[in-house]
Amino acid sequence: MTTTDIPAPTAHPKRHATAPKRRPKREREGAAWVFLSPWVLGAIALTLLPMAVSLYLSFTDYNLFDPPHWVGPRNYTQMFTEDPRYWRSVVTTLTYVVIAVPLQLALALVVALALKSMKAGKGFYRSAFYAPSLLGASMSIALVWRAIFNDGGTVDNLLGTGGWVNEPGWALLSVALLTVWQFGAPMVIFLAGLQQIPAELYEAAAVDGAGRWRQFRSVTVPMLSPVLFFNLVLQTIQAFQVFTPAFAVSAGKGGPADSTLVYTMYLYDRGFVASHMGYASAMAWVLLLVIGVVTAVLFRTSRSWVFYASEGDR
Repeated sequence: MTTTDIPAPTAHPKRHATAPKRRPKREREGAAWVFLSPWVLGAIALTLLPMAVSLYLSFTDYNLFDPPHWVGPRNYTQMFTEDPRYWRSVVTTLTYVVIAVPLQLALALVVALALKSMKAGKGFYRSAFYAPSLLGASMSIALVWRAIFNDGGTVDNLLGTGGWVNEPGWALLSVALLTVWQFGAPMVIFLAGLQQIPAELYEAAAVDGAGRWRQFRSVTVPMLSPVLFFNLVLQTIQAFQVFTPAFAVSAGKGGPADSTLVYTMYLYDRGFVASHMGYASAMAWVLLLVIGVVTAVLFRTSRSWVFYASEGDR
């Protein structure tokens, strides 16, 4: 009987798991651009291209019906040297900003401080105070506001002062109060900032003998200054662009005696009522530059009064 030699099994080399191949950088960038393309196309078609056309029209005489006629800087020189209503709209807008923005931020901060100290019902009152920010920008609410401050309205019946919207000295204040009433958005932001302030700071201040007013000045305001700065910038930019409240309260005329003729209302009048679209485009670009300068000044001055927790955040 012969035995056959059984070959010993040969050891196969172990297969190491190979890492998945990484896509080439160009392919990954292409995928990113595919996802970004809707935003890029929208930004070009709806923002950059209209801005370029508006800049071109600001140097033309264009009335929406005839082809634009190049006039160079004439619209700008006429605006600054030959149009007294333009300067009235500038003064009215600056007055409105100075009145509305501080009052709105002060009211928002006071309500936020009150909500922070509440134990029950905070969610309900926060929603209730925020509601005017959602409703106040509508034309319907602005018309109701006009009725309240008109002759025979609620304010007239309570104070006996007559209709504010018909008095040149009071009409702009009624418009500013409508903006102040919409304090919900900055109030919510203030409330979020207040809740981030450590309680230990107030306890340490109380141990040192600081009262509530001193705690507010020495703890709350410095720790809340970045939030205050954020709200100040946003509300200032929005105030320069106010339109609906002034348009509704003055019935689209900017009266009485141009006392509510804010900048955007006069821009609307020049562009869509008088059909001077080139002049209106020049006004729009001046407004953009002014808002940019004011924002830059706010950022520059913030270095002296805005407190950040660490130097790396500055």
